[in-house]
Amino acid sequence: MKTHYILAIDQGTSSTKSVIFDGKGKIISKAVSPLHSYYPEVGFVEQKPLEIMESVLDSVKKCIKGFKELPGEIEACGISNQRETFLLWDKNGDPLYNAVIWQCKRSVSICSRLKKENNLEEIINKKTGLIIDPYFSGTKLLWLYEKNESIKKAILNGKAYFGTVDTWLLYKLTGKHKTDYTNASRTLLFNIDSLNWDSELLEYFSFKNLILPEVHESAYNFGTTNFNGTLPYDIPITAMIGDSHAASFGEGCFYPGTAKATMGTGSSVLMNIGKKRIASKKGMITTINWSIPGRVDYALEGIIVTAGAALKWLKEQLGLFTSTAELEKIANNAGSSNGVCFIPAFSGMGAPFWNMDAKAAITNLTFRCDKNHIIRAALESIPYQLKAVIDSMEKDSGVIIKELKADGGVSANSFLMQFLSNVLNTKVVNPGIEEVSALGAAYLAGLQFGIFKDIDELEAINRNSRQRIFSPDNNREKVLKGYRQWIKCIEKVLQFTQ
Repeated sequence: MKTHYILAIDQGTSSTKSVIFDGKGKIISKAVSPLHSYYPEVGFVEQKPLEIMESVLDSVKKCIKGFKELPGEIEACGISNQRETFLLWDKNGDPLYNAVIWQCKRSVSICSRLKKENNLEEIINKKTGLIIDPYFSGTKLLWLYEKNESIKKAILNGKAYFGTVDTWLLYKLTGKHKTDYTNASRTLLFNIDSLNWDSELLEYFSFKNLILPEVHESAYNFGTTNFNGTLPYDIPITAMIGDSHAASFGEGCFYPGTAKATMGTGSSVLMNIGKKRIASKKGMITTINWSIPGRVDYALEGIIVTAGAALKWLKEQLGLFTSTAELEKIANNAGSSNGVCFIPAFSGMGAPFWNMDAKAAITNLTFRCDKNHIIRAALESIPYQLKAVIDSMEKDSGVIIKELKADGGVSANSFLMQFLSNVLNTKVVNPGIEEVSALGAAYLAGLQFGIFKDIDELEAINRNSRQRIFSPDNNREKVLKGYRQWIKCIEKVLQFTQ
């Protein structure tokens, strides 16, 4: 039987990873190429477009080098990419400006101005599912239009090509100008109901002459490439998707009620809500989760500002522990938080609280508390925040979560994962693989190319993988009591910033 191979490119903020998977989702070869960011002013974050391209080609070359002794050929390619980052270029593919990165805050004042305009935020939310925020591409593009005369001229004269990172890479590799629904849905310019660029918003922002990419399903025949001679033959790019959405697909969030949480410095929760978008009343945004021919699944997304960063603060600023490997033992030995509540509002509180003026706090301290209770309380704050988000998602959607897929560096802590299962009263699954965004892109590419028959086959592959599964145990009531206390504490802390 022929062995199938798929190349997945995960173009991230700090590096590009290239991974070759076989037809069973197993990693055969992997390579990483670093990528540098630039900070021309306080709050500004940029990358050089050609350096993004070079990092992709370099990682692909290294990945192919590790693959060359194996039989068979790579049949298809999928691309996942850093979301919200955008670029502008001309017809020849020459950049008009640096890539403006999703982290960039240059449009804060523009967002403040737009929020004051009558009903604009309501209109944008109704059309795009998003809120007015520097996080999304549209406001930063408007900043360039207003501040850079050459960019303004190129846009008005219909000579500026716009795209997220996937589109830029595709244009350079194939000459095609296309993107997928997930990336388009993060721009503030795309109508997630009609699945088209929104003409009214384009007119409002003076972008009606901006050259926008064709938008297709995440699984689609986008073009062919040999990566500038890296391969001796052309292969089709049959998937493009934003990285968080790719992780959702890679982890198997195929049906309503399945959700994924990436637990790193911060945390992002994507919950599949099915084929109909839902407007959130609980501080979530609505986005497109992923799409294949004939099917578009929507998601609610909750952004948690501080997760693992709180643990890093305890380690580096207070010196309460020396290695993250210690945390599981410390938490178990502590037995409980001894009533201590940790409110990780170091940069405000995200969903569902949305109070960016809030400050971090450690409450309910007594002489019976020690550093281990504080560490455990900080660990507990991560599942507590996830529960607050998921409870809000369930109220918004009427869909009860069936299981949570959890990835990211913090998910290696078994104490935290079991605690999370208890507080949610549901199964929590860790995929057992780091490269879940690349895996999602590979799954979609293989599905479009015909390597995988259908989603049921992908689900079976995931079940047979090295998953770590956590189910609620008899500590659940104790954990829920702690959560209710934490909610009371956070309400008190937030009162100080009212």
